[in-house]
Amino acid sequence: MQSTAKHILVVDDDNKLRDLVIRYLSGEGFAVSGVADGASMDRHLDKNPVDLIVLDLMLPGEDGLSIARRLRSTTNTPIIILSARGDEVDRIVGLEVGADDYLPKPFNPRELLARIRAVLRRLDGQMAEQEVAAEEKQYSFGDFTLDIRSQSLIRDNEVVDLTAGDFALLEAFASRPNRIMSRDGLIELLKGYERSPYDRSIDVRVTRLRKKIEPNPEHPQYIRTIWGKGYMFTPQGNPVPQ
Repeated sequence: MQSTAKHILVVDDDNKLRDLVIRYLSGEGFAVSGVADGASMDRHLDKNPVDLIVLDLMLPGEDGLSIARRLRSTTNTPIIILSARGDEVDRIVGLEVGADDYLPKPFNPRELLARIRAVLRRLDGQMAEQEVAAEEKQYSFGDFTLDIRSQSLIRDNEVVDLTAGDFALLEAFASRPNRIMSRDGLIELLKGYERSPYDRSIDVRVTRLRKKIEPNPEHPQYIRTIWGKGYMFTPQGNPVPQ
């Protein structure tokens, strides 16, 4: 019988930490593999599809940010970045290149487990809000159609490339049109993100999403900034003076 366990790939050159994570996640019911660098990761992915990648930033050879950027150009597989430095800049850059979450080292394995489960829940479309509004299978705005069942964004019969994080954020907006949504509210809806008093990860994600859906990201029509309050999604695309 073929296993239905989610397959996680851990990319980290710290052998002890990698083995610890593999043992812990395996004990939690995941199928887990581990490699030490980008080249080994590429060889593994050539033969084994994975459901999520846990990726260290400080790697020999190609660094984690470069790997994340390269992965995101070819796949939507969720990525959780690890970093021993824990710098705010690293986190923001990691999110900008398309990572779905970020965890500073050292970390509690239970924290990593919680992040993984949260990202996979988002990917599988199992958010409680979606269950409550299950009859809402599509949202339309401008030339776009956001299809919840197929987890896709369509424009002119073509699929727009979105990461799992992009899709979750756009769904959160599209299901709450013409309402001011605070940054804290968005973080709570998406769940699983590390928070701090200066957390700007939502701003980074909004900027990335705007580049994919706005005719002019510098003057957004759909995702408007409400200064001092958060954001508002206006599906009609008619900007109101801010």
